[in-house]
Amino acid sequence: MLREAALRVTRPRVAVLSAVHDHPHADTDSIIGVVREELPKVSHQAVYDVLRALTAAGLLRRIQPMGSVARYEARVGDNHHHVVCRSCGVVADVDCAVGAAPCLTASDAHSFTIDEAEVIYWGLCPACSPDSVPEHAQ
Repeated sequence: MLREAALRVTRPRVAVLSAVHDHPHADTDSIIGVVREELPKVSHQAVYDVLRALTAAGLLRRIQPMGSVARYEARVGDNHHHVVCRSCGVVADVDCAVGAAPCLTASDAHSFTIDEAEVIYWGLCPACSPDSVPEHAQ
């Protein structure tokens, strides 16, 4: 993947890419922790630089829901969205409509050529919802 994106293959790049693939929607500190399991001496700055390079190359996507730190995912190239828990901050993917992308039809595009839409749904995850019943209580 790195070579196809015209990037040199380095241990930090491979480790960061692997960490994001294994931990979708992870924040930078979490990614640093995972990378340091493999490369204990890697610096914060090196991970930040790799995240920036991989995002610029289109291998990662950076998302930052309002009030949250930046998070990274390896799911790129499709028009998916996210749902975020207002309580615990967990993030999950939400696919756009299959076979079409109705979310790309804006009510007023202001003469823009739209090629992507970013939608964030907000609510409470099952674990944080007051209406949820723990499985062991059922």
